[in-house]
Order: sequence, then C-alpha cells, then structure tokens
Amino acid sequence: MAQPVLANPAPAPLVWLLLLLSATTGMVDAASILGMGKVFTANMTGNVVFLGFAAAGTPGFVPLPYLLALGAFMLGAVTAGRIGRASRLRKLHHQLMVAAVIESGLLALAGLFALSTAFSAGEAEARVLPMIALTAGAMGFRNATVRQLKVPDLTTTVLTLTITGIAADAHRAEGAAPVMRTRLGAVAMVLAGATFGAVLFARFGMAATLFTTAAIVLLGTLAFARHPHIIAWQR
Repeated sequence: MAQPVLANPAPAPLVWLLLLLSATTGMVDAASILGMGKVFTANMTGNVVFLGFAAAGTPGFVPLPYLLALGAFMLGAVTAGRIGRASRLRKLHHQLMVAAVIESGLLALAGLFALSTAFSAGEAEARVLPMIALTAGAMGFRNATVRQLKVPDLTTTVLTLTITGIAADAHRAEGAAPVMRTRLGAVAMVLAGATFGAVLFARFGMAATLFTTAAIVLLGTLAFARHPHIIAWQR
C-alpha cells in the first residue's frame, strides 16, 4: 500500500521538536515508574492493564494511582483541546509556546512536590499522588496539543503504531526512507529519554528528573518554535 502524501508536510524543525519531546516522554515515565510506584504518567495503555490487575486483586496493584493518572491525563487533554479550539487562528509558534509553558509548569510543580517529600523508590502512597496527577495532566495536555498538529508517526508518547509501521513497511524502498527515519528516530528518542531519566533518578532523585524534563520541554520548544519554517507552516 502506498504511503499517503501530505499536501503540506510538517517542516523539519517541527519534526525535530517532536522528536525531542519524545525523549521527554521516556524521562517522565522513568520518574513515574521508578519513583511513584507501578504507574505510567506519559503512556496510558499500561495503566489500563494495571488497573485490570488491580481489579483482579493481584498483589502489588491498587486502583487509585491508575485511576488518578487516567483522570488527570484526560483532564489535561480536555484542557488542551479547548485551548486549541479557542486559539485556532493564532500562529502555530504561539500555540507551541503556550503548550510548553503549561506542560513545563506542571512538571516543575511536580518537582517542587518531590523536593518537599521524602521518597523511597517504588512507593505509591498518598504522598506521590499529587505528582502522579501533575505529570499525567502535563502529558495529557501535550498529547492533545500534538494530536492537533497531525504529524504522522510522531505522537511523542505512543510507539506501538510506530513500531508496527517500521516492521510493516520494511520491504518498501521508494519514498520510504524519510518516513522510516522519523519512525526510528521516535523509538530511539524515547529509549534515550528513558535511559537518561533512569540515570538522573538514580543519581539525583525525583525532583532533578522532573525539573530537567521541564527545562528540556520549555527550552527545546523555545529554540524551535521561532524557526521561520514553523512560523510559516500552514496545517
């Protein structure tokens, strides 16, 4: 099956920004899984599965963190959707910066909670619940914002379809190289982010991981959003 051709494909700087944000997905999930208990705050599929385990009474799984993560993620997505609809006529770089400020602000606030809380890795007690809500809300906001961009193969958080595309289109040669590079880049960036996040968490703790992630989101968006190609792009 032929690869669909976009009438106005995303400019390279936007692709680079989304790849950078993909790395922060790995960092957020490193923080949540290693420090907040068995919970994902960037990728919701795992939470649905874990919620099923909790419903079955499996030892080590309790419903509250997963329900909180899912609810906060959805609230973040709803908020981003409303902001996106209200600012449809606004320039793309403005929308990207608004999204980055909100997302990084929520992540930084979670970092402040981490500073004020003594942690033991793997715990999912009441003291980590605010951080679960804040990081999941930030990632829900990001997902809805990126969804509005409609850039194929770059959701920045979900890799299942990306990996499927890599395997299913591996035999194609004509015109497939740029798409394949993007897909492989997304997988590599999430992997790199998860590795970096795990190292940060192990050496410096939860707060440092969340603050670093917030800084990358904000500064990375600031660096790319003002690029002339992004300013001129019409979706």
